[in-house]
Amino acid sequence: MNKKIIYTDAPRNISKNIIEGEIIPDFLPPPEQLVRKEPKVKITITLNSKSVTFFKEYAEKHNIKYQTMINEVLDLYVQKYKDRIKI
Repeated sequence: MNKKIIYTDAPRNISKNIIEGEIIPDFLPPPEQLVRKEPKVKITITLNSKSVTFFKEYAEKHNIKYQTMINEVLDLYVQKYKDRIKI
């Protein structure tokens, strides 16, 4: 059942294409722009267990930290309402 794959769009002389190919300038941001520089504050907070369970399960499934997810939700909330609410 193993069919041989035929690449019809591939160039005949790949090394020539690599040598003569166009160099694309770096389009990725430098590492310092990828790192959030906002200071963090460590606190103790009590949350509903069903909310924490949701974040922990999703985070584990996607190999991320659940605290980071909760922080992102809070940041989005603040971003949406910070100019609308007078404190």
